[in-house]
Amino acid sequence: MPISLYNSLTRRTEPFAPLDPERVTMYLCGPTVYNYVHIGNARGPVVFDVLVRLLRRHYPQVLYARNITDVDDKINTAAQQQGVPIGTITGRFAQAYREDMAGLGVAPPDIEPHATTHIGPIITMIESLLDSGHAYAAEGHVLFDVGSFPAYGELSGRDPEELLAGARVEVAPYKRNAGDFVLWKPSTSDLPGWDSPWGVGRPGWHIECSAMSAAHLGDTIDIHAGGVDLLFPHHENEIAQSTCAHGGKVFARWWMHNGMLTFDGRKMSKSLGNVLLVHELLQLHPPEALRLRLLSGHYRQPLDWSEAAITQATSTLDGWYRVLRDLAGVELPAGELPVPERIEAALCDDLNTPQALAELSVLADAARQSGSAEAKATLLGGGALLGLLQQDAEAWFRRGESTVDAAHIEELLQQRQAARAARDFARADTIRDELAAMNIAIEDGAQGTRWSVAKG
Repeated sequence: MPISLYNSLTRRTEPFAPLDPERVTMYLCGPTVYNYVHIGNARGPVVFDVLVRLLRRHYPQVLYARNITDVDDKINTAAQQQGVPIGTITGRFAQAYREDMAGLGVAPPDIEPHATTHIGPIITMIESLLDSGHAYAAEGHVLFDVGSFPAYGELSGRDPEELLAGARVEVAPYKRNAGDFVLWKPSTSDLPGWDSPWGVGRPGWHIECSAMSAAHLGDTIDIHAGGVDLLFPHHENEIAQSTCAHGGKVFARWWMHNGMLTFDGRKMSKSLGNVLLVHELLQLHPPEALRLRLLSGHYRQPLDWSEAAITQATSTLDGWYRVLRDLAGVELPAGELPVPERIEAALCDDLNTPQALAELSVLADAARQSGSAEAKATLLGGGALLGLLQQDAEAWFRRGESTVDAAHIEELLQQRQAARAARDFARADTIRDELAAMNIAIEDGAQGTRWSVAKG
C-alpha cells in the first residue's frame, strides 16, 4: 500500500519514496529544554510517532532522530536566575521531556542528539560556509549571507520584505543584509562558550539542527518534520545553510509541518495564561485520552484544546476498552496482530488520523457484536498502529485505583452480592450509594459485577 505525504516545500501531496529503499531517514525538531513543555509542543511528537510506526511497517530500516537543544539564551537566563550551570537546567528538563512523551505513548527516537555534544560538527559546517563564500565573520560573530542563496524563501513562500519582518534576530550594524542570520556568536565569561576560530562563543540556533542531522542521517534526509511555527525562519535557514554547506545537495526531500493548538478557540500564550503543561495534564487526565485528542484532527490543521474535548476522548476510550474488557476471556489468535487495511489506508493518505480513528470505532462495534477472537485481534492491531488500546482494559477502568482501598471495595461488592441473593435490595442499594460516595462506579453484567474509578 503506497504512502503519500504532503510536502510543505512543493505544496502538494506526493507519493513517498525514500532515497534509499533500505533506509528511511527522518528528523524532528525537538525541544529547547529550559522548562516543562506545553501541550502544543507535544502534537508533533505524537503525530510523527504514528508516521514512524507506519514507516516501520513499509521499510526495513527507519532512522528517526529528534534533537535536544541544550544551549540557548532562554537556558542561559534560567541558569543565571537559579545560579546553576546550564547542564543542571537542561539535564532536568530533558529527562522531564522524555518522561512526558513516554506518558503520551511516544516511543523514544532512534537518535537523540544534543547540541552541546556537536560543537565540533557545528564549527566544521560553519567553516565550510565561510570557505564557500556563504558566510562571513564580523565582530566575533559569524553570519550566513542570505543574499548568497537565491532559493532563500522558497519553503515559506514569502517575499523578501515579509522575510525580513519575520526575522528572529534583530538587525545589527555588523550585518551585510538585514535578513542575515547568526551561525556563531561570542560569549562573555558569564555565559557558556566553546573555543572556535572566531573566539570563545556558542552556536546560533539554526545551525545546530543542520549539523546534528548531517552527523547522524547524512547530507540529504528523506523527511524533516516540525511545527508550522518553525517553517520560518528556522526551517528556511536550515535549508539555506545545509544546501550551501553540502555543495548544493538537497537537504530534506519532504518537509512536514503540524498545525498549532488553540485553547477554547484562542491561541495558547503565556500572556493569556492558557498555556497547559504536559507534565500537569498527565496528572489530571488519562494520558491515552490526551494522545487521542492530539490525533483527532488532521495534523496539518489547527486543533482546539478544551476540557470538553478531553472528556469526549476519555468517553470514547471508555467505550473501546469496555469492548476489550467484555472480550477479556477471548484468547487472541497466534502470531502478530493484524493491521486493518482501512486504518493503514487512512494513514497512508497523508497521515489521516481522523479517518483512522473513525475506522477504529467501526472495528470496536464489530468486535462488540461478534465477540470473536479475530475481531478482538483486529481492534487491537488497529489501535497499536495509532499507539492506542495498549493497556489492559481493567487497568484503564481502574485508573486512579492507587488512591482507593481495592480490598475494601471488593468486600463491599461481596456484601452487595449477598444482599441481592437474599433479596435485601434496600441493603444492596445502600452499598451502591456507599461506593458511589467513594467515587466508584459499578456495572452489573453477565460476567458479574465490575467496578472502576469514576470520572470527575
